[in-house]
Amino acid sequence: MNKFEYTVIPEQAGNRIDKVLSDVQDDWSRSQIQNWIKDKIVLLEGKPVKSNYKCVAGDAIEIDIPEPEVLDVVPEEMNLDIVYEDSDVLVVNKPRGMVVHPAPGHYSGTLVNGLMAHCKDLSGINGVLRPGIVHRIDKDTSGLLMVAKNDKAHESLVNQLKAKTTTRVYKAIVHGVMPHDQGTIDAPIGRDKSDRQKMTVTDENSRDAVTHFNVIKRFTNYTFVECQLETGRTHQIRVHMKYIGFPLAGDPKYGPSKTLQIEGQALHAQTLGFDHPSTGEYMEFEREIPADMMDLLDLLEKRS
Repeated sequence: MNKFEYTVIPEQAGNRIDKVLSDVQDDWSRSQIQNWIKDKIVLLEGKPVKSNYKCVAGDAIEIDIPEPEVLDVVPEEMNLDIVYEDSDVLVVNKPRGMVVHPAPGHYSGTLVNGLMAHCKDLSGINGVLRPGIVHRIDKDTSGLLMVAKNDKAHESLVNQLKAKTTTRVYKAIVHGVMPHDQGTIDAPIGRDKSDRQKMTVTDENSRDAVTHFNVIKRFTNYTFVECQLETGRTHQIRVHMKYIGFPLAGDPKYGPSKTLQIEGQALHAQTLGFDHPSTGEYMEFEREIPADMMDLLDLLEKRS
């Protein structure tokens, strides 16, 4: 067990204890915290507490966080689009609709299940559920991902992401006709207070986020754009494009309901570049947008 200790600050006074804890720890959901409260492992001044307790400044909260269950991730044979592979690293083109790694509700059919069947040597740094996974893209985003095949490679690739030296270029179709040919969105992203499943631009409990964009082509009511990530926050391009008034077509979480017919957001990770973990040589890979996005562009061309 890991012990977590926290003292409530004045700004959080009056908030429910489950909300306070989920705001403090980004990757804890309120439902998970409520389950811990039911199990009496969340203590206030050393005693169990109810989830509707409203905090007072100075409250001392302790949690004995249980060890995560060890789950057997079963290798599954899949027809993966492997773009590059050697003894250190693998680059794969993930299709739209595929979850990257197992999570509640998705313990099979994920990219990790397929990778485990494809190769036996994946980095263990990210644990049993995310072997080899250095970064991820959303379920309904397609495109290129780098995967580490040993811990040394994993560490190198993660450090490159932190140092912002990797190249990650996406193509997207957005609502609206963008007036500027190019621009940079520099706006911090954090969890949306009103909906914990969403991210938003906010100054509270946020991290810096920078996206550069270039207009490729304008259509009637839509724009085809290229976005380059400087940082890699959760849902970054989706949140940033909505923030400047041009949400992604088909985005079920951040876009309008009336949109182009596509399963999920029209977003594709087209270009991925990094320094090879062993040789130091810069490598860059590209996969053109998938057929569903190509069909949308053809449709928009005919309409314009």
